[in-house]
Amino acid sequence: MRAKNSDTAGAAGRPPDIDRVLDILDELWGNERTPPRLGHEEPLDGLVLTLLSQNTNDRNRDRGFAALKAAFPTWSETASAPVEDVEEAIRPAGLARTKSARLLEILGRIKDKFGEYSLMPLKMSSDSEALDFLSSLPGIGAKTVACVMLFDLGRPAFPVDTHIARFSRRMKWAGESLPPEKIQTLLEEWIPKERFLGGHINIIEHGRGLCHARKPKCDQCPLKRTGLCPSAE
Repeated sequence: MRAKNSDTAGAAGRPPDIDRVLDILDELWGNERTPPRLGHEEPLDGLVLTLLSQNTNDRNRDRGFAALKAAFPTWSETASAPVEDVEEAIRPAGLARTKSARLLEILGRIKDKFGEYSLMPLKMSSDSEALDFLSSLPGIGAKTVACVMLFDLGRPAFPVDTHIARFSRRMKWAGESLPPEKIQTLLEEWIPKERFLGGHINIIEHGRGLCHARKPKCDQCPLKRTGLCPSAE
């Protein structure tokens, strides 16, 4: 890889080739042409799933969520269960003691706010109201909020995971030490809202398929062939 850029990347404004980069990624992965259906009918399901995903992989997250729903089919049952039982159910997702306590506190906050164990009322809220409420929940960071906003509420947000952060840094859109929350702010300013969902998934698939953390497959990447990637080996 070429030399790292400074942490002030982004200060110069919107990258001039960002639309072309997004176009090429969509030619390769196709998630803007055919947007995937990734959300949940009940947004609370998406929130809990994303909570369980913290500091683990998708497989363990899904195992923990499935075990939780098998033990407690409704969120009301989860909320009334002893914390030890919830902890045991979500153990496959890791950090079970911390996540179980946070989950029960979150369920209590939701019931206090809406009178039910559901985030469906947020679908009737403004973007700012939904964002503020989700951000107020314990243990819920910017990425989790953005995931629920984008996938489960259909609101404009651009979550930044490890793949998107790595891609943004390699494209010199962001400095090497710029935190994900600030990368998210930049991408939400630069990328048209109608491209958020498909563009987000395209970058993730690119990170998984070619732009690996170690040994990226630059020779197979169209961004190298077109001269658009400044970090191509």
